[in-house]
Amino acid sequence: MFIAYVVVAVLLSLVLLMSARGDITRDPKITETLKAIGVRDSWFLPLGLVKIAGALGLLIGIFYRPLGIAAAIGVVLYFVGAVITHLRAGDKKGVGAPAAIMLVAVAPLVLGIATL
Repeated sequence: MFIAYVVVAVLLSLVLLMSARGDITRDPKITETLKAIGVRDSWFLPLGLVKIAGALGLLIGIFYRPLGIAAAIGVVLYFVGAVITHLRAGDKKGVGAPAAIMLVAVAPLVLGIATL
């Protein structure tokens, strides 16, 4: 199970870092979607930094599992918020990506607890 945790944590960290890059560099495709659901410009950097923190927490969690579990909880909650934000804005087309990442983030949480 430890190997599964490592694989999932690394892959999810890469996804989070790529997503954070889009937020921080204000990729037009991402900013257009976020603005359409009501996210202000001033939130792009903090949202990207939270994703980076989650990615780092998952990676450090390979060596110190409690931090990895905490990071996984944070990532799940972050994307629960993203799903809720998309749904409240009526963006049913855009809810798929955050929902998928949220579900993937459950894996390192469960695997992290299982390998304590």
